[in-house]
Amino acid sequence: MMGISFLSPWRLLLLLVVVALGITYAVFQKRRSKYAVRFTNLALLESVAPNRPGWRRHIAAAVQLFALAALVLAFAQPVHDVKVPRERATVMLALDVSLSMEATDVKPSRIEAAKAAATAFLDDVPKQFNVGLVTFAGSSKIRVAPTTDRQQVANAIQNAPLADGTAIGDAINSSLDALGDVPPAPDGAAVPAAIVLLSDGTTTMGTANATATKRASDEGVPVSTIAFGTATGTVTLPNGQSVSVPVDAPALKTIAQETGGNSYEATTQNQLTDVYSKIGSSIGFDEAQSSLTQWFIAASFLTLAIASGLALAWSNRLP
Repeated sequence: MMGISFLSPWRLLLLLVVVALGITYAVFQKRRSKYAVRFTNLALLESVAPNRPGWRRHIAAAVQLFALAALVLAFAQPVHDVKVPRERATVMLALDVSLSMEATDVKPSRIEAAKAAATAFLDDVPKQFNVGLVTFAGSSKIRVAPTTDRQQVANAIQNAPLADGTAIGDAINSSLDALGDVPPAPDGAAVPAAIVLLSDGTTTMGTANATATKRASDEGVPVSTIAFGTATGTVTLPNGQSVSVPVDAPALKTIAQETGGNSYEATTQNQLTDVYSKIGSSIGFDEAQSSLTQWFIAASFLTLAIASGLALAWSNRLP
């Protein structure tokens, strides 16, 4: 357990009230002692002021002050840092949203088939695994950092807009960057991870495939690829011109082979269980704040109960 901190530290100023009460109590006790010394008729003093619990009443007062201090600490919302176990196994989805993915040679279109495959994959991955999303066209972007919130990833997949260009190498690098943010294991072991790249396969800008592939291989992250499209795919430009956009399956297959991943066609998405079944499991830790308020309230209640019990036992009245 780390040190205690407070979410509302300014409320600790109320401890000055507790200190003031303690000082006031001490002053009154001192005045009472002086008055008793000046009272020379001891027989009359005993009849007017019968035996009191003496030093024991100070214990009850001290316990009450302790209870008030505990209440102030609880009011300041004490917390402490704790380590929360977290499954580190992670799959990054890299989704191609380039304009060539509009081709309809894969029904209803390459992009819709890719989104359907990615969404179906979310349902199959073990729930404790983290899944993140990178989308890429002319550049890449981490849309969702690794999380167990499947709905967040699914929403991002469905809302991913199309853009010009294809940067597969950048997408691999962004996926590796996202994996680097997953908390390490206690022994510092690498994150058990994989990348699933859904694309029609032709890099037109950004980092070269070979450069990103080497990085993935060096970091021990397999990249499995799914090719969407055929050799006869076309898209229609705004001016009405039809442009050929054949799938580059060999490029995607090379990425998978050089990183230790698997390559698939769009019709074989059910085989993607291989991607996560070989990842394994590893538990890391996140730091989170845990409230201590209830413990300080409990301490205050307990000490007030003790003070009341002592007062009843020693003077037959509540403090």
